[in-house]
Amino acid sequence: MTCTSCANTVESALQAVPGVQRASVALAIEEAEIRYNRRVVAAIQLVNAVEESGFEAILVTAGEDRSRIDLKVDGILNERSVMIVKSSVQALPGVEDIKIDTELQKITISYKPDQTGPRDLIEVIESAGSGHIAVSIYPEADGREQHRNGEITQYRQSFLWSLLFTIPVFLTSMVFMYIPGLKEGLDKKVVNMMSIGELLRWILSTPVQFVIGRKFYTGAYKAMCHGSPNMDVLIALGTNTAYFYSVYSVLRAATSENYMSTDFFETSSMLISFILLGKYLEILAKGKTSEAIAKLMDLAPETATVLMYDKEGNVVSEKEIDSRLIQKNDVIKVIPGGKVASDGFVIWGQSHVNESMITGESRPVAKRKGDTVIGGTVNENGVLHVRATFVGSESALAQIVRLVESAQMAKAPVQKFADQISKVFVPLVILLSFLTWLTWFLAGRFHGYPSSWIPSSMDSFQLALQFGISVMVIACPCALGLATPTAVMVATGVGASQGVLIKGGQALESAQKVDCIVFDKTGTLTIGKPIVVNTRLFKNMVLREFYDYVAAAEVNSEHPLAKAIVEHAKNFHSEETHIWPEARDFISVTGHGVKAKISDKSVIVGNKSFMLSLDIDVPVEASEILMEEEEKAHTGIIVAMDQEIVGIISVSDPIKPNAHEVISYLKSMKVECIMVTGDNWGTAKAIGKEVGIENIIAEAKPEQKAEKVKELQLSGKTVAMVGDGINDSPALVAANVGMAIGAGTDVAIEAADIVLMKSNLEDVITAIDLSRKAFFRIRMNYVWALGYNIIGIPIAAGVLFPSTRFRLPPWVAGAAMAASSVSVVCWSLLLRYYKRPLITQKRQT
Repeated sequence: MTCTSCANTVESALQAVPGVQRASVALAIEEAEIRYNRRVVAAIQLVNAVEESGFEAILVTAGEDRSRIDLKVDGILNERSVMIVKSSVQALPGVEDIKIDTELQKITISYKPDQTGPRDLIEVIESAGSGHIAVSIYPEADGREQHRNGEITQYRQSFLWSLLFTIPVFLTSMVFMYIPGLKEGLDKKVVNMMSIGELLRWILSTPVQFVIGRKFYTGAYKAMCHGSPNMDVLIALGTNTAYFYSVYSVLRAATSENYMSTDFFETSSMLISFILLGKYLEILAKGKTSEAIAKLMDLAPETATVLMYDKEGNVVSEKEIDSRLIQKNDVIKVIPGGKVASDGFVIWGQSHVNESMITGESRPVAKRKGDTVIGGTVNENGVLHVRATFVGSESALAQIVRLVESAQMAKAPVQKFADQISKVFVPLVILLSFLTWLTWFLAGRFHGYPSSWIPSSMDSFQLALQFGISVMVIACPCALGLATPTAVMVATGVGASQGVLIKGGQALESAQKVDCIVFDKTGTLTIGKPIVVNTRLFKNMVLREFYDYVAAAEVNSEHPLAKAIVEHAKNFHSEETHIWPEARDFISVTGHGVKAKISDKSVIVGNKSFMLSLDIDVPVEASEILMEEEEKAHTGIIVAMDQEIVGIISVSDPIKPNAHEVISYLKSMKVECIMVTGDNWGTAKAIGKEVGIENIIAEAKPEQKAEKVKELQLSGKTVAMVGDGINDSPALVAANVGMAIGAGTDVAIEAADIVLMKSNLEDVITAIDLSRKAFFRIRMNYVWALGYNIIGIPIAAGVLFPSTRFRLPPWVAGAAMAASSVSVVCWSLLLRYYKRPLITQKRQT
């Protein structure tokens, strides 16, 4: 694909296939993502649809093949062994599909990683072959990488071959004509008025035009067949006009005794050479825009050490295997300096793990028994034994790669601008080219040109022809098409490397407009791991008994405050896994509290408004204690039993480091900050005062958070919501940009547009700053792409010629066109050197 018009053609062809629900085509990465009904259409039919629209396609992956492995078989696969292998593998639990290619000695298996794994598959296949076959992972590079490398090689070779023919053409027409001796030799006539120089240029430019440049012919033909003229059409028209006029001129000279020919063979061959060079450089540059994904994929180690256990659970041996052969529940040994080969949890040992390559967190994270680790991270000092939990396509690394790939597929709304222009661009340029030629030709024919205007070797027709060709080849829709997607690709890749996952161009475009941010309190502005700091009882009862009742009610709640109370209650019992009394008739009111029957008592735990709504009287003493705790930024939780208040638990959730500095910096960016929380007003005000937020909404239910977001939007603001819990999901969806704290719930992360993997507030600034810088690049790309065409086309048409005698030769115009696309991609690539705002570096420095 060369421009947006090509991408639109492919998209339309895919959407026209029955069973396709949605198709998205990305020009910059030359990929399509299709959501389709497998019962109606097969993946191979989608590939065929692309090829029928005039383009080439390879299947990268299908959604049902997320857990798929290609195995190479060494040995003889006859009909009988194929049948035995197939039936043996299909008998395994979790195997969804198996395909055997006897010519390539290749077995492709799709499976469920939670039920079986690659080592099980290899073992079954080898045993089915009765020891006559050996199986290993098929040594095959990524299809996309192979395709890109092939395309780079193809363009490089085409350019070098064209250069081999074009340099002599250029020398004979532009250089040797001014060297005495060589000029006379080239001017020597062969047939009538046809010279040796003209014949040489004709012979040398022909393979450039029709052999090396055949790609432009096939592309133009297919584009015209589908009614969507593209860049190839302009190139084919421009070079053909120059070439065939030159052929006509040379043949006329060969058949005439007095006609002096003027050829433009150097124009057609140099145009093709410069365009091939431009495409080669453009593909190289576009390859660098997806470097972030390549780096992420390279994080996984090539090998892993798997531990073997006996029946008593003792390690009896260890074996080094290909990391792609790791299965769920394998125990992996990770030595100091080694990479963690799979997601899992530590079952033995303690160490510090560097997770910066995944989360962007620069400080090593302490790990001990029970802690989770991420595949691709680096173990720093101690030895760890890790039990694998998520492998292959289910790993965190694989999911991050998929998310970034999906983000790079998603179009930014500003891309519609380029799409609209691309629909009319090529036809308009062809019309302008014809009008330019016609204007100059008629002006010369009926009014005449001063003799100083026209070179001695040209007539008015030839001068007009040069202007027309220059207009045709200088116009560049490619730069417009690449302006947005290249910048979005680089920005999402850079964000991922810094722990900020941006889910596509829509999120990026919305984030750069944000002028108001709504923060949740617990887990967002605060650490999210509250602790019990004080307990006040109003009835004579044993504290352990009090906490047994409270913990029995709260253990069923997912709220961080409830978890803090349960953890505190465990301190009154020696055993690690204490069983709490059974809670019956459990009711949870989000943002207010819980209610349950524990043993013989009705237990209610929650805030003041929850108590009043249940007609429970709150004594003056309790209200005073609540006010005191709120002034200290503590949350007072009331406990009532049998409709009578028996105590107040004070819980504190420490504020995150640098929270105040983050809010101050956001204000300096002209971003209004608001805090919305389900907590009480006193605590909310105390926290707001500490972090520097004046606009506070407390005691808000989840739906009220979403209503506040909508209210702000109606006032004309572009709102971002930052939260971490299930109760934040409605507000995350309602906001223009939802930002989920990475350590939050899966529901919140799924609902968000941007995921902050480090759970670091400073990344809110990074997300907004990166999006603003990315869109500055996009705007500048459009200014350059539009400005280049707006200024370049009139100059190529000859507006400066009457006053300055300056004209743009077609080959120079072609070189400028090739350079415009490369410059847009390179301008986007500068985003790779993005640096966070200073506040995000304070902790590191």
